[in-house]
Amino acid sequence: MAEPTIIPRDQHSLSRKQVDPDALKVLYRLRQHEYIAYLVGGSVRDLLLGRRPKDFDIGTSAHPYEVKRLFRNCWIIGRRFRLAHVKFGTKVIEVATFRRQTKPGEAQVGEETPEEAQAAAAAAAAGTGPIHRDNTFGTPEEDAFRRDFTINALFYDIATFAVIDYVGGLEDLRAGLVRCIGDPDERFTEDPVRMMRAVALAARLDFQIDLPILESIARQHQQIALSAPARLIEEYYKILRAGSSERAFRGLAAARLLEPIAPELHRGATTPLWESLARLDAYRQRFEETPPALTNSILLGSLLVPLGFAPHGGKLPTIAPGKPGALSLGLLPIARRDVERLSHILMLAPRLLDPGGSPRAHRALMNRSAFQDALTWIEIHEQAPDALGFWRGLQEGTAGAPDEEGGRRRRRRRRRRPRRPTGEPPA
Repeated sequence: MAEPTIIPRDQHSLSRKQVDPDALKVLYRLRQHEYIAYLVGGSVRDLLLGRRPKDFDIGTSAHPYEVKRLFRNCWIIGRRFRLAHVKFGTKVIEVATFRRQTKPGEAQVGEETPEEAQAAAAAAAAGTGPIHRDNTFGTPEEDAFRRDFTINALFYDIATFAVIDYVGGLEDLRAGLVRCIGDPDERFTEDPVRMMRAVALAARLDFQIDLPILESIARQHQQIALSAPARLIEEYYKILRAGSSERAFRGLAAARLLEPIAPELHRGATTPLWESLARLDAYRQRFEETPPALTNSILLGSLLVPLGFAPHGGKLPTIAPGKPGALSLGLLPIARRDVERLSHILMLAPRLLDPGGSPRAHRALMNRSAFQDALTWIEIHEQAPDALGFWRGLQEGTAGAPDEEGGRRRRRRRRRRPRRPTGEPPA
């Protein structure tokens, strides 16, 4: 058993005041019922770097249904590995039981059906798919060693206020280094998406990537095509929302991780794409959290427009092979509603750049369903402060009008005449 490095409260910068109050509620209740409960993963990393975490995830010795018994607002999700989601309004605190990496052929603790386990083992043995053998409950130490990168394997103990490090993550955090836990070849075979995450993580934190990781990616980059397409497109959207997409996609292109997934994107990784992503990053960096205005359609357009997509006669996206009606960019599935929305945005944006016309025409444009997205598109990708100021001012001017809503006048309610008592003669 490895002895962890324990950094007491007076030797690190992480404070409970920085932790989400609802995450603290979950941590304290688990501790009150004598379970081990740590703040884990990226939230610890980001807090130690002085960043605001997107999520506050918790690792615990409690099993999923034990967590559910403690929280009425808890839902169990997942088929292969159960996770507890404790909900506070729209916020979700994810609670995962500590798990460990199992050896080939070792029995797992009821997290896969026999058929799923057999299929995964056969695919791994044949080298045709990711290895799935990480679904057995374990100890905090075992949980740390099954994670992907050292800087993602730090724990914060709410009982002692100490940071716990089993894998040297604190040293790599100080050195600004993304390093694998264990052999990179094996970790990327287990889950090829980790290759993308290594590049994206280094871009977001402005860290260097450990040389063994780069060498492993050079050998295994084609394996990224074995990942589930739905996971890949979600990873792309995460990268585009992070505020460091230009650096990330430059890194993915250099590592040849774009080519097996989307050859069109690999070929189009040139100046127009970098400029589009730089504008997207500049917009995102103005906000502490991801703004709702960054919809999938806006993100998709920031990728596709530099590649030649246009509402009429554009080259992308294509019909997905074997899936009539489904759209894709290489292997990446793209929702038709997002493409249609993007088309509306690109058709409406030129009309907003020239705000001439009557007040009635202005109201008609503002009533378009894609108006707000088109305005965001102009703000990100067009150098048109006058047009943007005009429409923002028009929005503010009409928002509080008592007789209009969305450009349409409210219908006045007819006043009813009082009814005459029965038998009373008319006046």
